[in-house]
Amino acid sequence: MNPWLPTAPCTPHTCAGHRGPGRRRPAAVVLLLAGCACVLAGALGAPFLPLFGAARRERLIRRWSHAVVRAFGVRVRISGAPVPPGTPGTLVVANHISWLDIPLVAAVLPGRMLAKREIRDWPLLGPLAARGGTLFVDRDRLRALPATVRTIAAALRGGARVVVYPEGTTWCGRGTGGRFGPAAFQAAIDADATVLPVRISYRAVPPRPRTTGRDRAAPAEQHAPAGAAAFVGDDSLIASLWRVVRAAGLTAEIRVLTPVPAGGFPDRRALARRAQLAVASESANRSPESVHH
Repeated sequence: MNPWLPTAPCTPHTCAGHRGPGRRRPAAVVLLLAGCACVLAGALGAPFLPLFGAARRERLIRRWSHAVVRAFGVRVRISGAPVPPGTPGTLVVANHISWLDIPLVAAVLPGRMLAKREIRDWPLLGPLAARGGTLFVDRDRLRALPATVRTIAAALRGGARVVVYPEGTTWCGRGTGGRFGPAAFQAAIDADATVLPVRISYRAVPPRPRTTGRDRAAPAEQHAPAGAAAFVGDDSLIASLWRVVRAAGLTAEIRVLTPVPAGGFPDRRALARRAQLAVASESANRSPESVHH
């Protein structure tokens, strides 16, 4: 089986529902236009980034990425301690739920992203990803795997921060998620790099039930997994964008976990399991409800 082409049981029909409040069409259209305008502004400004120093360039990318997520109507919550700026050779690994993961991670840990070749052809996002130094991989060509590993290792040796989603495909965020493929972890071992696990989740605030009489006190706010953010299966980008802007009360949560030195593990599979366990352990406080068994 091609390790670049794993499959997930998630589908838009079963996994992309929204339980929280919704937005009216006019408000959703405004957010859609605002989000696309923010992405376009980044694409137009990307050629000028090399004119700035590394520290200022990273600040600009973080602020713009945060603005993209907010422009689409999604709140952002960040926890944990990110690697200090300037830390060389870091492989950032995260679970994968949505296209929103890309600007969400960049809002905290901007770096060179490993992405499937098809993203290069996406409108707005594709050219922007290419200008940002994205490492594209042809997942249909298994023979390209060793060259991709060497490219990632070279970037890490050069002091770059490389962002990888080792599940290889998107999951809806409910259940245990996918197995972390070991290929990118071989690059971390070869470069003697640091692996930084990151946990991504999306929450929706459900509508408050009506209360009367002595039951007027508002119940404690509960957050359900936000299926509206899931970009899974054969879903189209346009359909996913519209679902996100129509869903009110979405919050994107990103938690930066404890760094893991790659040199302390005997092989790439052991390192991949360690990173996967770190990310999965952060799901303990999530709703136990899952459509995957």
